[in-house]
Amino acid sequence: MKDVVALVTGASRGVGRGIALALLAEGATVHVTGRTRHEAKTPGRRPGSLEGLALEAAALPGRIVIHQCDHANDTDTERVAAAVKAGGRLDILVNNAWPGYENMVENGDFTWPRAFWEQPVWRWDAMIGTALKAAFLMSRAMAPIMVANRRGLIVNISFWASRFYDGNAIYGISKAAADKMAADFAHDLRPHDVAAVALYPGLVRTEAVMENAAYFDLSNSESPQFIGRVIAGLWRDPTLMSKSGQVLVAAGLGRDYDMADIDGYRPVPLTAADFAKD
Repeated sequence: MKDVVALVTGASRGVGRGIALALLAEGATVHVTGRTRHEAKTPGRRPGSLEGLALEAAALPGRIVIHQCDHANDTDTERVAAAVKAGGRLDILVNNAWPGYENMVENGDFTWPRAFWEQPVWRWDAMIGTALKAAFLMSRAMAPIMVANRRGLIVNISFWASRFYDGNAIYGISKAAADKMAADFAHDLRPHDVAAVALYPGLVRTEAVMENAAYFDLSNSESPQFIGRVIAGLWRDPTLMSKSGQVLVAAGLGRDYDMADIDGYRPVPLTAADFAKD
């Protein structure tokens, strides 16, 4: 993928960081956004930063371009979009920026599972006003480049909460919207041979998950890089346009592409039945 240019939002840590590393390992040029430029030096701050990612990327064949960006600020999003557009090319856009998991505990109270009428309004603003809006704005800015080149792929990172109740109504609403956004983008982009999909990871061994590993069954988990490998597989898939507009499961695509995770494990794809039984 040495001639491929990608943009991954929200890549200083977690799934976005893994996607960026996987694409860099394939030789792509990868633009990344994130709020955190420097590694945290204060206790309690989450690990992960753009500079840390750049150091890790130095050993990989691809080229990384970092953009400090707070997607809660539309001006930041538009600034990054303009910088990427100035290069004249973008092949893959991964809309991953996601502040929705922040501040689950407020003043010692775990507010995440409260009924919708007890949810803090800031959580709506984070999931809808920041994450979804940033995905729309970045896609809106990047689509003309892809249309002009008559090839491209937009990936919205989503999850099963769009289809089944997963503990928080706002979360479900936001993921359903991400799926619908990808489907409607695909409709508009299809005449131009540009694809858009929603992609579901499984349980990913992010920094936050590993900090609480005792509470998770990691036996079928995925590295953060796995979904990036799957996105690379999608890009190379000669039948990509037939998948455009669909909701896809990363582990299912991994199975179809005969693709293993970085440790050699082949994650088993979850299905709707796994959630319906709960």
